[in-house]
Amino acid sequence: MRKRQAKKRPLLPDPKFNDQLVTRFVNMMMWDGKKSVAFKIFYDAIDIVEQKKQDEEKSALEIWKDALSNVMPHVEVRSRRVGGATFQIPMQIRPDRKVSTAMKWLISFARKRNEKSMAAKLAAEVLAAAKEEGAAVKKRVDTHKMAEANKAFSHFRF
Repeated sequence: MRKRQAKKRPLLPDPKFNDQLVTRFVNMMMWDGKKSVAFKIFYDAIDIVEQKKQDEEKSALEIWKDALSNVMPHVEVRSRRVGGATFQIPMQIRPDRKVSTAMKWLISFARKRNEKSMAAKLAAEVLAAAKEEGAAVKKRVDTHKMAEANKAFSHFRF
């Protein structure tokens, strides 16, 4: 390889929960560099989760982390050309990519919901994902099904 691997920039943990994962999530949610707005949306969503949760012994942040792990895919299909035909080849996902994909899906499906504010949308999607339902979890299930269906081509792996 000619190019070097890009250096991972260290993330500052967020001010309220002192958690780097939260900062990473907020960075993905942010539009136009408006980080304070993104943080406000996230914290409001966590407050809504705190009010609406059924599970009393878990904190809202733990519910969010559960939701994230429920959305995380373990395998995905990658396209690969073999002799003029394109095959969908199931592959394991790197741990950091799992987290990124889960965050992307949570945010994008939250944006598609029809609640009033983004905070309400995010809270609703998080609560649904924590209960193993909702669009983001469905996306993970579909991805796994796709990988399962194409298991026959796994011998084409690199």
